[in-house]
Amino acid sequence: MKTGSPELELYAVVCHAATTSLEPGRRPIARGKDEDSEEAIYSESPQLARLLKSEFDALVVGHRADGIIHHHLPPRPARIHGFVYQCPPDEVQQFSQSLGFLDIMLNTSLPLPGDELIAACLSQMSQAHQDRQAFLVSAGKYLAGQLGGDFTRLKAVLERMRR
Repeated sequence: MKTGSPELELYAVVCHAATTSLEPGRRPIARGKDEDSEEAIYSESPQLARLLKSEFDALVVGHRADGIIHHHLPPRPARIHGFVYQCPPDEVQQFSQSLGFLDIMLNTSLPLPGDELIAACLSQMSQAHQDRQAFLVSAGKYLAGQLGGDFTRLKAVLERMRR
């Protein structure tokens, strides 16, 4: 995903998403057991659109400034009201030409499923590459260099990437 402005775009990987109630402490309840589509659920219960919110957390893994992609943290954070977009495949392919962004993912201290996130991210990114297998092999070699002293962790990430 990306956010920002033409002069500074931030790239991030979504690491958590949830739909919650707008009221603190109140859990959302699934509705529409007998409905055929989400649209039918909202048509039957239009108040749902005003009672629920979707939230996500994202790990910033790089940015583009002056047309150049950088695989390190940006000079400033995302704007609070900035819109978030899914990157098109050609932009994903361009961003992942270099795998330096993996260093941020490998070394984050945030409480997230890091190895699972790395594997899912690489698997998803591989779909933007013409030679998907070559991209995954290249990523595996990069990870081997970074995790050379932790064979167990490396093996776990590589196995998850193959799924």
